[in-house]
Amino acid sequence: MDITLLNLNTPLEFINQAMKKSLIGNLGIEFVKIAEGLVEGFLPLSEKNSRPDGILHGGANLAFAETLAGLGSMLLVDLKEFDVLGTQVSGNHTGILSEGKALGEAKIIHRGNKTHIWNVDVKNEEGRLISTVRVTNMIVKRND
Repeated sequence: MDITLLNLNTPLEFINQAMKKSLIGNLGIEFVKIAEGLVEGFLPLSEKNSRPDGILHGGANLAFAETLAGLGSMLLVDLKEFDVLGTQVSGNHTGILSEGKALGEAKIIHRGNKTHIWNVDVKNEEGRLISTVRVTNMIVKRND
């Protein structure tokens, strides 16, 4: 997939299909909503993203949050000219997920020319907060 073609008008089906052979697909992440400054998705609990006791792994949870925020930044810049690099992820886990799926909502809270900062809340299917995560993405000029 040529990621430089991504934009807010790219169909979700295309984005999800394009991610299948990456870490995103391997963890089971799917995007369900994109808008300017907002990305929502889900992460179904599986053996691929859980601890040995069946609870969602904290690292998978952070990867989920960084994925949502990363796509959000990618949709806000001209990817032919700029690249998006995750530079900092910091999360507070407030609960566990032992069944079902995690639902994530990433909202931009700072949209600068060189950095984007996102807040990502991850909840269970009943709406209970599992994690709140802050993601900083750096926007850099491509050297292609």
